[in-house]
Amino acid sequence: MEASWSSPVSSLDAPDPQPQPFVGVETRKQRAQLLVHHMTELCWEKCMDKPGPKLDSRAEVCFVNCVERFIDTSQFILNRLEQIQKARPFFSESLSD
Repeated sequence: MEASWSSPVSSLDAPDPQPQPFVGVETRKQRAQLLVHHMTELCWEKCMDKPGPKLDSRAEVCFVNCVERFIDTSQFILNRLEQIQKARPFFSESLSD
């Protein structure tokens, strides 16, 4: 007696839509982590001459300025990309293909 392996399409065969938002959130978290890591590395190289038990005032000011410039630059780039996307709606459509 042969078993029939063909079964009707069930709800188990359809992709579950719930993981999609979770994956999107996790992807954004990963991007934020990478951005913070990159910023930390960049500012550390720029501001730390000799690591010690605590930050001197010059290094502290340097870190604050570095982080602020990094955030300003990132925000500027995001705003500019958003302006470009609004000006050229076909650009966003071609990216999703």
